[in-house]
Amino acid sequence: MENEFTPQEKLRIEENIQQKYARAAVNPEGMFPYPTGRAGLEALHYDLQTIQALPEKVAAPYVGVGNPFTLGPIHPGEAILDIGCGAGVDTIIAARLTGPAGTVTGIDLTPEMLSRARENARLLGVDNVTFQESSAEQLPFPDNRFDVVISNGVLNLVVDKPRALREIHRLLKPGGRFMVADEVLVGELPKETKARVESWAK
Repeated sequence: MENEFTPQEKLRIEENIQQKYARAAVNPEGMFPYPTGRAGLEALHYDLQTIQALPEKVAAPYVGVGNPFTLGPIHPGEAILDIGCGAGVDTIIAARLTGPAGTVTGIDLTPEMLSRARENARLLGVDNVTFQESSAEQLPFPDNRFDVVISNGVLNLVVDKPRALREIHRLLKPGGRFMVADEVLVGELPKETKARVESWAK
C-alpha cells in the first residue's frame, strides 16, 4: 500500500480531493450519498443541545460520516487533534468539551475548508482552537503531543494509510485515545491504476 502510486499519481489524488472539498466548503448539498449539514449531524445522533447551538452557517458545511464523540469522553483540559477537520464542526465541538484549559488543533489539506473553519470558530467565539494546512501522512507536531486524536471520514481518503496511522500513534500521549469514524470499501477496487486515481475521492 505504501508504494502503490507514483508521486504524480499521489499528487493527482490529492488535487481531486482538494477540488471536491473546496466545492463542499461552499455548499455540500447533493455532493455526498448521505445527509450533510444539520441533517447529517442529526442523523448521526450528535448531542441535540450541541446541534441547536450551531448557527446554520456553521452547521451547513458539515460532511462527516459518523460521530466520533460516541467513542468516549473529551475531558476538560485535554489537547486534541482533529485530522481532516473540514469546516471545523467537530473541532469546535471538541474545543467546547475540553474547555478553556484545553486546546484543539484542526488540520486539513483544503485551504477553502480551513478558511471556513476559521470563520466558524470566529463566529462562535471559540478561541482555544487553531487550524493549519497539513496532511495526515506528515503531521508537524512533536511526539506525545495530544491526549486525543479525532478523525471523521478522512482516513479513507489518505493514500498512505499505514504512514498516517504511525503518525497518529507517534503524536498520542501514553494512554491517549484515537476516536475515528470512517467509511470502508464493500465492493471491488478498479483494477486499472488510472481508474483508481480518478475515482479516489468520488
